[in-house]
Amino acid sequence: MAGRRITDASTLEIITMVYGGLVNKNIVAKLQALQIDAIGLTGADANSIHAEKRPVTKINYGFVGDVKEVNSNAIDTLITAEFTPVFCAITHDGNGQLLNTNADTVASQIAIGMSKRYDTALYYCFELDGVLRDFNDKASVVQQLDTKTYQKLRTDGIIADGMLPKLENCFDALKSGVSQVYIGNTGMLSKENDNFTTITL
Repeated sequence: MAGRRITDASTLEIITMVYGGLVNKNIVAKLQALQIDAIGLTGADANSIHAEKRPVTKINYGFVGDVKEVNSNAIDTLITAEFTPVFCAITHDGNGQLLNTNADTVASQIAIGMSKRYDTALYYCFELDGVLRDFNDKASVVQQLDTKTYQKLRTDGIIADGMLPKLENCFDALKSGVSQVYIGNTGMLSKENDNFTTITL
């Protein structure tokens, strides 16, 4: 559904256990091994990410949440105390209901929320080197992607499915206070690597 997932009640239980438990805590443990004091969170913790259940239109997405507000005060309290927050893709509606929320959206909304306090940059790390002009050619990285190029690649069907919400979040972040946005594999975090996609307006 344009790269968006549908979540029923049983699936929500599973992803809460996996995202909020197994995956999140494994990441926290690996950061602790690097002497980084990390703390694993969902959006419900400290009311840090408030969302609302996506309205039913032509599609019923189930227990999927759209972010309404990021509690930058709560997150900044952790940062000031020298903790590194590690969020999973679970938010809440303020009425006791957990919601599955696109992880790219969670990342961009946190970056936007914290941009009022810090100079924020957003790095989307995944298995590819960046946005590709040809999915069958893993070396065809688009190193600079602006809105005009994005629209053309989308019209041509080159950018589709799960990349759509990811890139929509990228442009939304840049329009909403985030200073820099990048997409690539974890190698882009190294100063020696320049093979990734930089997103610009």
